[in-house]
Amino acid sequence: MRKRQLARAAGRKTGGNVDGKGLNGLLRDWRASEPNDVGAKTQHTIIAEFFTSMLILSAKFKFRPAVGTAYYLYWFNDDWSLSLIAPDEWSDERRAGFTGMCVLQRDMTWTIAPSERLAGESPASAAISRFYDAFVRKLDSDLALEDILPTYVSGLSYFQRLHAGALGRSLRATIALGDQGATSCRQWLLTLPRRQDLLPDCTG
Repeated sequence: MRKRQLARAAGRKTGGNVDGKGLNGLLRDWRASEPNDVGAKTQHTIIAEFFTSMLILSAKFKFRPAVGTAYYLYWFNDDWSLSLIAPDEWSDERRAGFTGMCVLQRDMTWTIAPSERLAGESPASAAISRFYDAFVRKLDSDLALEDILPTYVSGLSYFQRLHAGALGRSLRATIALGDQGATSCRQWLLTLPRRQDLLPDCTG
């Protein structure tokens, strides 16, 4: 009887998680999010990509992002969301919160082409200001940058968490290639571009 119970237990599907992703799906997604073409970069570029990528990854999305595909970042109902739907396909209300077109790079960093709608005062530009200020506060530390890069962020959804971890791996590799590991967060902060330079259409 005991042997039959053990056999049945061994035959059950294992490796599931709270997001409903089986082990095979998790391994597939992990491989798909592995950073490629990682190279040395300037401190200015690294910190700018860290900011931009974290802004995008703070948005809600329930799909697996693909390298080179255009996605659209919105501020709507006091929250960030990343969508496959372009602003001209949305209602005026949703379109008003369009922040920029985002693209995932092969090294798992993100770029954003800011929306002209960010010019002047708007709820989206105010939200970016708050995110920027919080990012600056996080960098006001004697820790090394590697110590604050994301690894496993439990508060994020599955794909957000997966890609935040991929971003952390990518930037750690980039920092190592540039021999920049001894640089403290406060030193990195000195190279952080102004918010208006990170998102040049955001002049509020």
